Amino acid sequence: MDRTLAADLARLPDLLDATRRAAAEALATLDERAVVPDMPKPADPEPLPERGRGAEAALAAFRARWEPRLSASAGPRYFGFVTGGATPAALAGDWLTAAHDQNSNSSMDRAGQDLERETVGWLRELFGLSDAHTGTFVSGATMSNTTGLAIAREWLGERLGVSPADDGAGALGPVRVLSGAPHSSIAKALSVLGLGRNSLVRVPTLPGREAVDPAALDRALADTHGPAVVVANAGTVDTVDFDDVPAIAALRARHDFWLHTDAAFGAFAALSPDHAHLAVGLDASDSLCVDLHKWLNVPYDSAVQFTRRRDLQARVFQNAAAYLGPLGEHPDLVHLTPENSHRLRALAAWFTLRAYGRQGHREIVERNITGARSLGAALAEDPAFTLLAPVRLNVVCFTLTDNPDPARLTALREAVAAEVFVTPTVHEGTAGLRAAFSNWRTTHADVQRAARALRTAAREIA
Repeated sequence: MDRTLAADLARLPDLLDATRRAAAEALATLDERAVVPDMPKPADPEPLPERGRGAEAALAAFRARWEPRLSASAGPRYFGFVTGGATPAALAGDWLTAAHDQNSNSSMDRAGQDLERETVGWLRELFGLSDAHTGTFVSGATMSNTTGLAIAREWLGERLGVSPADDGAGALGPVRVLSGAPHSSIAKALSVLGLGRNSLVRVPTLPGREAVDPAALDRALADTHGPAVVVANAGTVDTVDFDDVPAIAALRARHDFWLHTDAAFGAFAALSPDHAHLAVGLDASDSLCVDLHKWLNVPYDSAVQFTRRRDLQARVFQNAAAYLGPLGEHPDLVHLTPENSHRLRALAAWFTLRAYGRQGHREIVERNITGARSLGAALAEDPAFTLLAPVRLNVVCFTLTDNPDPARLTALREAVAAEVFVTPTVHEGTAGLRAAFSNWRTTHADVQRAARALRTAAREIA
């Protein structure tokens, strides 16, 4: 064994303790650090060391060279994208995931996939899904959407008497995928799956909304030759609008289509009694995407996909090799996603669900919703700002009242980056900014601090 590696093995408990102290210090200082540090230029790459100096030296080098450049994305005022943090239990689970280093794909070494199935069962209950849905962990919403649409592709083949998994997507002929306000990952998935970005047909939405117009969808389906795919949205990116999934599902009485629902973070509305009506109908989906490193507050990367047609899922993703074992009636996870290597992502989710239960995660969701509404109200009261949409759940979509051009919004965003991080958008042709609340640490004090920073910056750039 390499001498430096052997020395690290001998001192492993001390090295882990040093890492624990570094992690604890980073988390303890989240409130004091710049949310996004000012880094005017990228770091120049260093050459690969010919001879290493061990883990302790690597830790010191990381803390000196890279840690100051990292954002406080685990903290309470990182409102960019839809980014959760890691609850204490989720962090513990993630550390143990690395320590045990399981590739949880095979029943020949089955504990990991049994744990995942238990966790998927808890999530199914959390979101109000029936036992007809089976689920598997994947890396994020993009992979969850891709997996769901891959199953939809095979369903189209089943309807047409072909198998795209065997014969290629070309065997389907032209395909129509209908949606009102699809997330960008849907087009990406269609590109990857060989259906093509141009197969995505945007259906008119309700006036002033991002929710699809069910009557317009009905007409679009009537104009579609053969079976189709409908992508419903349970929580759009800009305004967290929800399609009427029950109304869409009812259209199956007249039209032949697969219903995939993108509920990446909107599914968590089911946890709040005051907002659970938004998530009604998710169980009617043929496939469903839910992201977990958003509102479940587990570390990146983690999401889950659900489907009612595990048989088609296995037909798409089956992997034939003697060392992987047979497909069987209950397929191993290796036969259910694009990944052959599948880290035990479920452990972090298992930990946080076991530690805090439904009630603890409901409190996080409701506190985030309250925070978003408070920020929205504070900005609406300031004449410098205009809300671009109502605060329906956990996202505030806003812009500058005067001259909201991208350059001024970029200046505003950069001016507040040390205090609060928001991301740019364009909503109904107007450039704006988004503040998405999904971190378990965010409190009313953080909302006030963010509002003050935005108001001050708006006056400075006026």
